[in-house]
Amino acid sequence: MTHPAPATPLPGRKAQAARNDGLILTAAREVFLADATAPIAAVAERAGVGISALYRRYPSKEILLRTLCHDGLRRYNAEAEAALAAHQGWAALTDFLERVVEADVHSLTVHLAGTFTPDEAIVPDVRRSAELTEEIVRRARESGRLRAGLTTQDIGLVLEACAAITHPDPARTAQLRRRVLALLIAGLAADGDLPGPPPQPNEFAYRWHPRK
Repeated sequence: MTHPAPATPLPGRKAQAARNDGLILTAAREVFLADATAPIAAVAERAGVGISALYRRYPSKEILLRTLCHDGLRRYNAEAEAALAAHQGWAALTDFLERVVEADVHSLTVHLAGTFTPDEAIVPDVRRSAELTEEIVRRARESGRLRAGLTTQDIGLVLEACAAITHPDPARTAQLRRRVLALLIAGLAADGDLPGPPPQPNEFAYRWHPRK
């Protein structure tokens, strides 16, 4: 995941620290999505920074994982806000789904849930994500195109289904995810009852409890 450059130039040491932070978070995403049990030293090696530089910014793997997932949640919220700003109705939903799948935000949930303990700092962004998703679903429902009985929680499962698709070639992974998303979007607009009860709010919160 890339990070925008600061709006104004930073002085030497701060600029280097900012560059290191971006390198570390990008490397952490690559390393931990491939292997959530990888040591933090593997992140330093991938980022090309010294282990001491990494520990100065992230004193533990727990803190690094927490920051990585919070960063992903902020990206989710930013993509939702962009979709809502650009579209009404059904288009807000489809644009949002395409943006989030392209950003690969939900891979963090699929692979890293339960590997660390979230802290209170993430709560405002969790609440914001729920508000944004509710608004996107509301607009889609008001358009008359959203399948009856579909809930906000179903949208999360659609995104996780796309994130679960992987291929050794990243470009091929992106192609396959877009293909499956198109199929799933068609299902979101289809007629007919869905089997079983819908997912409930917080039904999957257990995944964020530390794994034994």
